[in-house]
Amino acid sequence: MVDTDILIIGGGTVGSVVARGLLKHTSLSVTMIEAKSYSHTQLHPGFDERVIALAKRTVDELAALDVHASRVGSVPIHHIQVSDKGAAGLCRLNARDYHIDSFGEVVSLRRLGEALQLRDNTPRFTLRCPATVTATSRTQQGVTVTLDDHSSITAKLLVLADGGRSLVHEQLGFERTVDDYQQTAIVVNVLTTEPHQHRAYERFTAQGPVAFLPFNPEFADSATNAHGFSVVWTLAPAMADAMMAASDSKFIYALQQAFGWRQGAITQIGKRFSYPLSLQQTKGVYTHRAVVCGNAAQMLHPIAGQGFNLGLRDAVSLVESLKDVDDPGAFSVLSTYQQARRRDKQTTITLTDGLVHLFSNDSPGLVALRNVGLMAMDNCPYLKQHFVRQATGFAQSS
Repeated sequence: MVDTDILIIGGGTVGSVVARGLLKHTSLSVTMIEAKSYSHTQLHPGFDERVIALAKRTVDELAALDVHASRVGSVPIHHIQVSDKGAAGLCRLNARDYHIDSFGEVVSLRRLGEALQLRDNTPRFTLRCPATVTATSRTQQGVTVTLDDHSSITAKLLVLADGGRSLVHEQLGFERTVDDYQQTAIVVNVLTTEPHQHRAYERFTAQGPVAFLPFNPEFADSATNAHGFSVVWTLAPAMADAMMAASDSKFIYALQQAFGWRQGAITQIGKRFSYPLSLQQTKGVYTHRAVVCGNAAQMLHPIAGQGFNLGLRDAVSLVESLKDVDDPGAFSVLSTYQQARRRDKQTTITLTDGLVHLFSNDSPGLVALRNVGLMAMDNCPYLKQHFVRQATGFAQSS
């Protein structure tokens, strides 16, 4: 006897996409467990002021779930410029050249969450919050979790979408590897004297990449909102600590030196956030009656903006794998899902990790190599096309 068909641990973006997709495309019942406190009148705490770049494929897949980025204040990316500080290499991309309206959309996670989050009165959906799992057990037919209030829930399939932070992973036999990049990302919104014109930048430096994504910060007024960017600045930990403690004027000066003057002067910055960077991977995406999804399966460096979109592709693919199945937790179903995700995961992780090691140093040989590579890509339609397929999320995934 099961209490619910699908039990999801984690009510953030990936968990919400899985739940919303299952409720839209299947007849399965869904229960969500979330440790952080919120209610149907509040937003999940994970939907905060961070800004994310949704690849074109992600935008389309969210729209299929009736979540439209353009309706929640997103800014489309029409142009991408990739450069290497101190070198002549430069690659410029225009969405119109590839017959697409944009490469993707930049949106506030809070605004996206307002459109994505399910309410606890949704048919076939139950929210248990705040609640944490204290124990798990499995039989041939199902998986049972015990909660901190001593109640229990039995499901056919347990989906871990909690970012890999809970003890449930160990209880279910998932192993996770961590490769520390010895880098820290600083995230901040800025205004510049020149309007963004829907242009995104990826600027490589010896410390790490600097990404400028077109975005309209909430502190901008009507005259300056088209001059805004969301910035992800990767630095060595000691330098990042110094920049987090620096005055606004010193921070702006250092960021200007790293990025250059492509958008004129940086005139204003918002609140700064920072987090350490590592490559984290879970060995295998499923065990008996349990599957990991999104950051619970892998966490990537933010270079090229691939990690968040890879996690959402996990969620959409999982929903696709659970359509029209008699038993969503069956070995054959989960094995099919893992096989469907294998190539996309391997390609994206290899690309991201390779870019980190290639571009986060000032070795003369590597500087020359990547400088030649950027110029070659700028002049080679095939290489550009390959890059665009990966950046938009439409690279072959199986």
